[in-house]
Amino acid sequence: MTAVTLELAIGMGLTADEFERVQILLGRLPNLTELGVFSAMWSEHCSYKSSRRWLKTLPTEAPWVICGPGENAGVIDIGDGQALVFKMESHNHPSYIEPYQGAATGVGGILRDVFTMGARPFASLNSLRFGDPKHPKTQHLLEGVVAGIGGYGNCMGVPTVAGECTFDARYNDNILVNAMTVGIADSKRIFYAKARGIDSPVVYVGSKTGRDGIHGATMASASFDSGSDEKRPTVQVGDPFTEKLLLEACLELMSDDVITGIQDMGAAGLTSSAVEMAAKGGCGIELDLDKVPRRETEMTPYELMLSESQERMLMVLQPGAEAQARKVFDKWELDFAVIGRVTDTGRMVLKNEGTIAADMPIEPLAEGLTYDRPWSDTRASEDLPCLPEVAPMEALCSLMTTPDLCSKKWIWEQYDHTVMADTVSGPGGDAAVVRVHGTNKAIAVSTDCTPRYCEADPLLGAMQAVVECWRNLTSVGAEPLAVTDCLNFGNPEKPSVMAQFVKAIEGMSDACRALNFPVVSGNVSFYNETEGSNIPPTPQIGGVGLLDDWGDVVDLALGSRCDRLVLIGNSPGHLGQSLYARHLLGTDMGNPPSIDLAIERQNGNLTRKLIKSGLVTACHDISDGGLLVAIAEMCLAGQRGATLNIGNNPGELFGEDQSRYLVSTTAEFLDRILEQSRVANVPARCVGTVGGDTLTLDSANAISISELTIMHERWLPSYTATERPVRIKGNN
Repeated sequence: MTAVTLELAIGMGLTADEFERVQILLGRLPNLTELGVFSAMWSEHCSYKSSRRWLKTLPTEAPWVICGPGENAGVIDIGDGQALVFKMESHNHPSYIEPYQGAATGVGGILRDVFTMGARPFASLNSLRFGDPKHPKTQHLLEGVVAGIGGYGNCMGVPTVAGECTFDARYNDNILVNAMTVGIADSKRIFYAKARGIDSPVVYVGSKTGRDGIHGATMASASFDSGSDEKRPTVQVGDPFTEKLLLEACLELMSDDVITGIQDMGAAGLTSSAVEMAAKGGCGIELDLDKVPRRETEMTPYELMLSESQERMLMVLQPGAEAQARKVFDKWELDFAVIGRVTDTGRMVLKNEGTIAADMPIEPLAEGLTYDRPWSDTRASEDLPCLPEVAPMEALCSLMTTPDLCSKKWIWEQYDHTVMADTVSGPGGDAAVVRVHGTNKAIAVSTDCTPRYCEADPLLGAMQAVVECWRNLTSVGAEPLAVTDCLNFGNPEKPSVMAQFVKAIEGMSDACRALNFPVVSGNVSFYNETEGSNIPPTPQIGGVGLLDDWGDVVDLALGSRCDRLVLIGNSPGHLGQSLYARHLLGTDMGNPPSIDLAIERQNGNLTRKLIKSGLVTACHDISDGGLLVAIAEMCLAGQRGATLNIGNNPGELFGEDQSRYLVSTTAEFLDRILEQSRVANVPARCVGTVGGDTLTLDSANAISISELTIMHERWLPSYTATERPVRIKGNN
């Protein structure tokens, strides 16, 4: 038997003080199983001990919010008795260690978070951050992650409709893989992770338990070091075909009103699902581990409780419903086992081979710890140096071929984004649009963050992530409704990193309040650090919006009904932290653009009104790369040219000023758009005409759309076609 010592506790991620607290709570030294349970539940990943006090400051309420943070996913009302269920999660550490399975199980986990609440998933998104393309592991990680996302999502039959992918050397040894899923449910039939009814049966369903993923939650709550590649056993192994069966079985049983509580076995597996359900129900739980289905022999209670084997659920059923429920899971050829009961003790009691394997109080396990980490904001303003002169079209062509702005078609073509036949607008635009099946309504979804802004100014950067997501939803004609997030940061024990987090939360809060865009779910991923080097703060924002009629959607492509280009919003020409400056200087310098939230809302509301009135034939928000890049992207999407009258000033062409949209319209509607803008007190001006097969600034600055297309689409396929050696530790 393994001796429980302070050294062992520290090896499991507990501090000396936390280990002492465990002993005080138990009134004795914990056994190995109890120590493992406490270490998992008190990990950063499960307890949110460094972030909890700050997350409580986010706006989470609105008349349409049914369920905010604290459950498996957020829930909002979209009318007609329907609800959206959605969340974003991270699987960063596992995806770096084992990219295919790490990314695949990240998708599987977020899908379970959604359907465990009674929703059928209908759209998935992702946000991927990789290191420098020249780094020896980047290509391997990129290809593995993309394959994992596609492999799991495609088999599940859930379309992957949107996302983003960027490259930056600061993610070299700590990539980010964030996944988001949206589902549809009956607004009156939402299921929660709450155990109810003393002596009600506790049921295990899904796949069998193995030894994969043990201490995955603890691993996700620690920094990387030189031995991280040896942590492959902590990465779960996914089976999408089993998850598809589990989804259908759960939704079928949910229609029979016999489930009183349900929880996905995600991080910390059986431990977290049992503890969280009992805590939310204010009760206790007793489990007989001998009855847990397993695929490996001689598994210990410690292994059974901490395994993160995938495709598993824990349910509480109404007494007497066991036979009915078993019939459903037998039909879908899934394991079904009554492994325990709800009690009134307020404790989690684990039995194994006729003895008590663990006996712990539920409340302190679930509440975890709350730390008020010290933080110090030492950020200083930085002026942008003078930029070298470069011809506008030369700069544009260079930018459009960089990893930042090149076409990501190679990635999204590996995902099935049309399965279920409800995708109206798929990857490549500002936001994806998916019809609510059987109705005229549609949901718009988008993910956004600009880490270089966040590193320069976390408050402004997080604010910008929110407003850009809001703009993207607006750009397709949707009314933005709510936010989920995935907050990726470095080591919170460092005051500078904690300062980034605190200021980012402040920026998010300000933006979400101003835009009436509440945060209803999310995830915090700390300890994205390797050998003392932290990632840039990356508060990823996922947003959802609603269109009353999917036929009203617009996209960014310049089609046959596009005659004029209109710029909505002011353009002072801010180049600090712009991609233009990054490209010319080889580094990120200057301050990010300022944001006026009142103007943001004003300009967005006008743009949405113009779209709904039928005056707009295409729309694109202006963000990375500025105005000229936005125009080029519209030309590429529609394979039509444009002639511009915007001059040659770099700030005008490439500045990343906020609160701006580029819309196209017909010649006959141009005056009406300009007049409505004047009445709304929103700056607007015509900046060019649409037509031909070239993008033209003036006679000396023009490029054919076909040539620009080739440039734009070349880099990523060429990069992935190149074999690069994977760095193996110990090799010269």
